[in-house]
Amino acid sequence: MNQDQEELQKFNAMASDWWNPEGCFRALHAMNPIRLAWIESLVSLSTKKVLDIGCGGGILAEALAGSGAEVTAIDLAEKALAVARGHAADAQLDINYRCIPAEKLAKEQPDTYDVITCMELLEHVPAPDSIIKACSTLLKPSGYVFFATLNRNLKSLCHAIIGAEYLLNLLPPGTHDFDRFIKPAELCRYARQQGLTVKAITGITCDLNARHFRLTENTAINYMVACQKT
Repeated sequence: MNQDQEELQKFNAMASDWWNPEGCFRALHAMNPIRLAWIESLVSLSTKKVLDIGCGGGILAEALAGSGAEVTAIDLAEKALAVARGHAADAQLDINYRCIPAEKLAKEQPDTYDVITCMELLEHVPAPDSIIKACSTLLKPSGYVFFATLNRNLKSLCHAIIGAEYLLNLLPPGTHDFDRFIKPAELCRYARQQGLTVKAITGITCDLNARHFRLTENTAINYMVACQKT
């Protein structure tokens, strides 16, 4: 499977902290409304079949469900999924959480989803192009997929790893591997190879403490890409 066992162990170890807004995933909580707003500026989520790949503890999946989508969310970190299921039950949200690789789900459900989100996953797997291929297979014709990842350059190394993990303690040390960061041109090339058309790209920036995020034209560190299946 397209997975890194060390990565899974790392995120399983942090599973209990997913819904702590001041914990390991504080930046994801702060970033989530910006991401959701950008997605909804491009597609309507109400009544749509939506798949969240690499859902973790369900932060984005719950927001998608709150926007009226019929949400399926998948991950390979079973402890994170247990947290996600429990939190969704408490919130009375009907989200179909599954522990299954995207590639296997693509064989089960081709041409099924109107919208797919894949946020902060590509930089954690050995073969990101395999995930992108699965997304294309899972999408209905004209469906949209949204990716979020980290650029690979000196600035992102300084900010996303040295700064966030070792100086400001915003993330646990070792959360990211710089060699797995993906340049926007690389991601767009992978997408085009799988029959996806890049429709929009935006950077995300924040204040020094990663509490207030906003969209930007600068994609040097965090960025998102929206693609449509042709």
